[in-house]
Amino acid sequence: MPTLSRRAALLGAATLPLTAQLARADGHAAPKQQGAQIPRVNRFQLGAFEVSTLLVGSRTVEGPQNIFGMNVDAETFATASAEAHLPTDKAQFFFTPTLVNTGKELILFDTGFNAGGITAAVEAAGYTADQVSHVVITHMHGDHIGGLTHDQGATFKNAAYVTGQVEFDAWAKMENDGFEAKVRPLADQTRFVGDGDSVASGVNAVAAFGHTPGHMTYMLESEGKQLLLMADSANHYVWSLAYPDWEVKFDRDKAAAAASRRKVLGMLAAEKMPFVGYHMPFPALGYAETRGDGFHYVPHSYQLML
Repeated sequence: MPTLSRRAALLGAATLPLTAQLARADGHAAPKQQGAQIPRVNRFQLGAFEVSTLLVGSRTVEGPQNIFGMNVDAETFATASAEAHLPTDKAQFFFTPTLVNTGKELILFDTGFNAGGITAAVEAAGYTADQVSHVVITHMHGDHIGGLTHDQGATFKNAAYVTGQVEFDAWAKMENDGFEAKVRPLADQTRFVGDGDSVASGVNAVAAFGHTPGHMTYMLESEGKQLLLMADSANHYVWSLAYPDWEVKFDRDKAAAAASRRKVLGMLAAEKMPFVGYHMPFPALGYAETRGDGFHYVPHSYQLML
């Protein structure tokens, strides 16, 4: 019978999976994998403001060209996606309200899908729903207003509410169950703002209509530092920034939305200003730079830590 050399035996063992080798070495099975994990809170400083982005949800959506690039052919979409290392059969969506502690106020921008999700996110950031002093709604799509109320009433019972006058008036004329259930009941407690109006010291509304009739962004400014909460002005870090004229399914007025997108991104690039985008990959914080006829997304690294 042929004998197995020591060298052959060692080489054979080396071909075993690492987990099998480890299990044989210590006599225990390999530990169970825990699964992918995304952080839920990202906190940073902007001057005297403490800003926390809150991930209230993330989901995979199939057929992204049913949403983005609706006015280009499949080959164009596929080429652009491949250049950005993106698949064309599915995309990952992120939903990110923002919490701003000014030192005097605790201001929540948008509320996600439901009360449970946004309450848990606020608590993960170290606060309670009762501590929120203001709730600002950038626009009235369901993933922004869903957490305003629950079965027992308002989620943020001590908060004042702020939203755009144009946005509210437009939705008040529509037949929309979400608006009727979540927004209209709070109308008497809501302050309505227009372009340039102040929510609090250092927090100002900036109109960016098109995605919805009165879609608003909000400029934060503290101790000479600025950041734009751009809400849904751009909904994808490649398909919206690199190709701002590509039509997006959820933009109500597609031409106006594209014009707003170019204006907002152009300002951000020119000013080298950081921004938070509600649907950007979490932590949803980055910069826009001009590239060709469009823009390029630069994720935040440590700039605001310095």
